[in-house]
Amino acid sequence: MDTRPSTTALIDSAYRIADDLLFPDAAEVDRTGEIPANHWTALADAGLYGIAAPETAGGPGLEFTQVIEIIETLTSGCLSTAFTWLQHHGVVISLAHTSNQALRDELLAETVTGRTRAGVAYAGAVPTPPRMSATRTEAGWVFSGYAPFVSGWGNIDVLQISARDVDTDDVVAAIVPTHPMSAAITVSPMRLTAGNASHTVSLRIDSLPVPNALVVGQVALDDFFATQNTGIRLNGALPFGILRRCTALLDRTGATAQARRLRERGSEIRTRLDGSLDDADALLAARADGAQLGVDAAAALVAADGGRALIAGSDADRLSREATFTLVAASRPELKDLLLQRFSGLNDDG
Repeated sequence: MDTRPSTTALIDSAYRIADDLLFPDAAEVDRTGEIPANHWTALADAGLYGIAAPETAGGPGLEFTQVIEIIETLTSGCLSTAFTWLQHHGVVISLAHTSNQALRDELLAETVTGRTRAGVAYAGAVPTPPRMSATRTEAGWVFSGYAPFVSGWGNIDVLQISARDVDTDDVVAAIVPTHPMSAAITVSPMRLTAGNASHTVSLRIDSLPVPNALVVGQVALDDFFATQNTGIRLNGALPFGILRRCTALLDRTGATAQARRLRERGSEIRTRLDGSLDDADALLAARADGAQLGVDAAAALVAADGGRALIAGSDADRLSREATFTLVAASRPELKDLLLQRFSGLNDDG
């Protein structure tokens, strides 16, 4: 008998967890920089660690828009929890499609259920020259370089690291355990102004041996970048979580017309995001508009709350900082340029 939760049950669980567990805890998570263990348990028990897996890999087979809805909803509860959890799905997708059958057999079911929690370090492979390189050896690979923004440290069991082959420029991805930690990895914690409970660190990697048994994929650089639109869209859901919570709080203040207008803007941008997965330029433009909307929604809440918004730890204070987080987290230089244009009032013509 199939015991996987239905699509409706997954979405209903996301709303329940966001509103009844994550949001009531959000201020304390922000204050302490720690995510309670029951957040991870609730997400796992609801089946929400496996939402990116296809049915053939033990997942629920959700439509992409349903995955986006769940990300938005959980972000509206607690950014730190949702952002840390979001990284996990990149590893699930990699395992679901890898040709490394032994690694798939070992880890896929564990990650789909959330018994094994995962994080990612993609950014080292993105720039040219890359920050993270891979050198082939007789036994596999040696990774060296810098991963500037890795979330979930201390709460994840495995980490997918992407690096560029020094000979071919292919992108090699491997899944390595985070404990016991290799002596080749130096961890530097970061203190963030928002989302600090995500336990984000930078990693310096110095000649980390990676056996072939841990390699989850190797693709040409162009193919790697061709898949980045999906990640841009997934991370583009974060500001809409801020929007959802800010408009709900605006409704409580009586600013219902303003909340309705913000939601209308959100619907229009969301439609453009969903329609631009095959058009990188249009996708980035819509992603920038969504990020700006998150900031606008938080600013509207500050204005509505007045002096209460200046109290450290208030909802308006936290959501304003979280809106700025969504401007830069999982960003790209092209997105940065678009946001600079929007916030400065400059257009492409200067």
